[in-house]
Amino acid sequence: MATRSKIPSLSTIFSLYTSLSAFTILFKTILHEILPLKIRTFIVSRFTNYFSSYFNSDFTFIVEEKCDYVTNQTFRAAEVYLPTLLAGITTGSLLVGSSNLKDPIAKPKYGIPINAKIIDEFEGIRLEWTLLSAKNESLYQSKEKRYFHLTCKKEFREKIMSDYFIYIAKLSVKILAQRESLKIHTYNSEFHVWESTIFQHHTTFETLAIEPELKNTLIRDLDAFSNGKDFFKTVGRAWKRGYLLYGPPGTGKSSLVAAIANHMCYSIYDLQLQSVQDDAMLRKILTYTENRSILLIEDVDCGGADASCREENGLWSSCVEERIIIFTTNHKEKLDPALLRPGRMDVHVLMNYCTPYVFRKLAALYLEIEEHNLFETIEKMIVEVKATPAEITEQLMVSKNPDVSLKSLVEFLESKKKMSKESEEGAEIKEA
Repeated sequence: MATRSKIPSLSTIFSLYTSLSAFTILFKTILHEILPLKIRTFIVSRFTNYFSSYFNSDFTFIVEEKCDYVTNQTFRAAEVYLPTLLAGITTGSLLVGSSNLKDPIAKPKYGIPINAKIIDEFEGIRLEWTLLSAKNESLYQSKEKRYFHLTCKKEFREKIMSDYFIYIAKLSVKILAQRESLKIHTYNSEFHVWESTIFQHHTTFETLAIEPELKNTLIRDLDAFSNGKDFFKTVGRAWKRGYLLYGPPGTGKSSLVAAIANHMCYSIYDLQLQSVQDDAMLRKILTYTENRSILLIEDVDCGGADASCREENGLWSSCVEERIIIFTTNHKEKLDPALLRPGRMDVHVLMNYCTPYVFRKLAALYLEIEEHNLFETIEKMIVEVKATPAEITEQLMVSKNPDVSLKSLVEFLESKKKMSKESEEGAEIKEA
């Protein structure tokens, strides 16, 4: 017959409890009266961390919005990737909005609200994403600091570190390349933030009215840049490409920027250098821009541009990877020589007055005609008269009737030719 274990008496249990209580009181006394506050805090925190780690089977990755003063690309990848998993959102809220100003009834887009939890699965591993926010104060901005918590079981930590983050980074690149709409960002110098809206300029290289040779050269150059990651790495250069677009107003510089953006599927950051106080602020502004984008600086011949060209750590070295930088100017001769030296602008593009080819392209776009009995007359006048594509377009839009529009264009060119002749004669009399 098995021996029955003895059950401790009530007095024994009470005695043990009294002893433990006395030890606890003594231990607290030692902590509070003998040990300094810093040491007490350290001991308590170590015990807390130990027991928390021992009993908690989860591990949490913290993905902050900024990393080394620039946009954290892992955060950016998560921001792009997670909206594709909105079916897995576990909280009872969802961001809804549309920035399509041209189509008020366009289908809204959905986003992740703060404190929302999204469930993902990777190779059988259950993952939980949470978007969080905290107040962030800095020299050039005051806004909410966003960050993600990614939680998984401890046993899968190494797998997530080695495979999952790379997986979402590659997937986000594909998503961005296939996005339906681009954005144009404008810098708000008062609040020190980039403000964005949908970029809805529909000009493409197919519809752009420029000479075929120039168009083909630009397309080849852009495609080579897009596929040039390994080349830039091999030669030790940052993955950037700079374009200087120069020529008279109305020659299509803005349209060319739009065509480049649509061809590359890059959003645009439109920066007015006049609002930049110094090089330090410029560098700070640029750290809050994204990869795979266009930095556009228009009218660079105006005040404020020169200072940015003197610092070696300024505009170029502060930009992120896979970036196209476009300067535009109406007066190339007024630019700081530092901007024109080798290494600043890779490609100089002259946007000139209208040519017969450009006129025919515009007529096909706006009037939908390939031939007309006034074409020959107009082409001869265009060779003689300096008219910009914008001026030609304005006349072509007078009427949908080709006869009316082309007649208006002929009258405009005759008037412009007459004014030019009178101006030349006046200059000759003045010189005499």
